[in-house]
Amino acid sequence: MTPVRFSGLGYFRFVLVCACLPALAAALRPARAADWPQWGGGNARNACSGEKNLPESFEPGDKDPKSGEIRADTTRNVKWSARLGGGCYGNTTVANGRVFAGTDDQTLREDERFGRPNTAGMVKCFDEKTGKLLWQLPIAPIKTPKEWHYGFQKLGVCSSPTVDGDRVYIVSHTNDVLCLDVRGQANGNDGPFTDEAKLMVKADQKPVELQPTDGDVIWRFSVNEELKVIPHDVASCSVVVHGDFVYLSTSNGVNHAHDKPLSPDAPAFIALNKHTGKLAAVEDEGISKRMFHTQWSSPCLATVGGRTLVVVGATDGFCYAFEPLDKMPDAPAKLKKVWQYDCNPPEYRLRDGKRINYLDGDKRKKTSPNKNDGTYLGPSEVIATPAFSNGRVYVAIGQDPLHGRGRGLLHCIDASKTGDITKTGCVWTYDGLDRTIANAVVAGGLVYIPDIAGRLHCVDADTGKPHWVHEMKAETWGSPMVADGKVYQGTQKALHVLAAGKEAKELARINLGSPIYSTPIAANGTLYFASQKYLWAVAKQPVASSR
Repeated sequence: MTPVRFSGLGYFRFVLVCACLPALAAALRPARAADWPQWGGGNARNACSGEKNLPESFEPGDKDPKSGEIRADTTRNVKWSARLGGGCYGNTTVANGRVFAGTDDQTLREDERFGRPNTAGMVKCFDEKTGKLLWQLPIAPIKTPKEWHYGFQKLGVCSSPTVDGDRVYIVSHTNDVLCLDVRGQANGNDGPFTDEAKLMVKADQKPVELQPTDGDVIWRFSVNEELKVIPHDVASCSVVVHGDFVYLSTSNGVNHAHDKPLSPDAPAFIALNKHTGKLAAVEDEGISKRMFHTQWSSPCLATVGGRTLVVVGATDGFCYAFEPLDKMPDAPAKLKKVWQYDCNPPEYRLRDGKRINYLDGDKRKKTSPNKNDGTYLGPSEVIATPAFSNGRVYVAIGQDPLHGRGRGLLHCIDASKTGDITKTGCVWTYDGLDRTIANAVVAGGLVYIPDIAGRLHCVDADTGKPHWVHEMKAETWGSPMVADGKVYQGTQKALHVLAAGKEAKELARINLGSPIYSTPIAANGTLYFASQKYLWAVAKQPVASSR
């Protein structure tokens, strides 16, 4: 290779250009662009993104009556859209140039291999740039005993896919933990699990012939079979990965009458080896014996004082922190508890010295109140995922949305404590909200959280002092996402976009055509919004020139 020679001013110019190239490249890149590989964006589960230049509104477009696809010529600020299903409750994640979503199987109508749909479960993988479907994994429903309060709702895959390297971890609607290849069957059927053809159909159906556009399961762990767990309603936990381990709630639950656990000795929280799916550890706190409803909460990781904790809400109304595993034990170990925090104050649990029934506030009982009128209707569980920020855990209590509104409570917990920290770890509480199943989001010294009743609350992160409450006028299940000075929040009726800050200001309200039970996300300069039927990739698009 001939060396390049410079003289005087030429050399100076070359050096100057080289020095400027990194800054120029940085200027051309989206600000702090990043993937969104798991529920909440990162291990802290605090759904706050550093993405910039994001649109505050878009036009979702009209559906083509023949194909069912969204007509691109009727959209605005939409890069691409894709059909999800008929009733999607899962959340989207983005990693490695791919977009992942859990949904139902309603789009299998076009696949002649299946005689469905029957609203089973499915994981879909799309190309991040184009929205092209790369692969999908249908998961057939399972038969359950009559005494189980499970399997009849057919809500599909409600878990948010967690991407770790070239693996995707998902909890299916059958309560199986599945480790998937991000590339699907395109690079072959990797094992040790090779029975995808049977997994995709019912037990009495003939296995299908696998295609490159099918999903690839690396390993499978059946929570129900291995741990004698009996779920309630759905399996909805989204796993968190730390080191060599996957942590998750088991969805263990109560009976039809909602008055006793069906499997009181089964663990509520476990750890699996992420490489093999082998059971590594279980909680031994007796949570299932004290359960109110079902163990749905997803865990977060909290790093404080040089120590990492696995924090999870529980169906007994407590929030727990456990030590993560540092190595695979020879036999399943017991997770070591660092602290516990009761999210229900005494007046929520006791009235006149007597225990308050969990279902006292159930709206299905005609005599029960069904609004936040200052009455403490009884204890609640923790369904939401705890969010971690600046040494503190933020989490609120709630119940199944069908149980009614009722009095809620948002907690700010000092994560550095040990033992029973109900008193010593309480930084502040805020009781101005109804019950919620949504995550809190901390951004710019403020906490944003909605309640089931459809009100979005903004409180001070240090004091819990409320700044504003925004009425959205529709039941709200999903969590907010904060990015680019905006708060994005979905409800059963619309997507709301508000300005982030101490004053409430609604910037846009967008009807997506069906309820929104998922949480918006931001990744690599693009917003993703999912209704029950469609997924949109949204970004500011250049305005066509009039010249």
